[in-house]
Amino acid sequence: MEPRVNLFENAVVLNYVKRLGAANRPIEESSLPHATQELVKLRASQINGCGFCTDMHSKDAAHAGETSVRLNLVAAWREANVFTEAERAALALTEEGTRIADAHHGVSDETWDQVRKHYDEEQIGALIALIAAINAYNRLNVIARTPAGDYQPGMFG
Repeated sequence: MEPRVNLFENAVVLNYVKRLGAANRPIEESSLPHATQELVKLRASQINGCGFCTDMHSKDAAHAGETSVRLNLVAAWREANVFTEAERAALALTEEGTRIADAHHGVSDETWDQVRKHYDEEQIGALIALIAAINAYNRLNVIARTPAGDYQPGMFG
């Protein structure tokens, strides 16, 4: 598969991604568990069909100690018993926040109530920002057809 545009050589995209990365620091530094952050990024990337981000976040999560069982079950998290109630709330928010156009009312009150039950205000802010950010990255890579498979954990610093 050949990319339509090499995002790693396009000055505008590089500048944008650099700024988006800086905007993500408060998320990474928040009290939202790192494992939850990776699960959210992986699930949104799966939904959006972003091979590059799915490759990246599954490898980053595994490198950080996530189990292959949990990684393999992210796409079927509703039927899996390996995720905590808090992680399930974050995954539900990720799905509804990613599939906004598919839902008539955006994020459901039921999902929002579960998120509020398991996360504090800082963590909720981090979840919302994270879902928005990963969707932006997914769209960049899907539109450009960035190929997947070559990512190595840590290669972007």
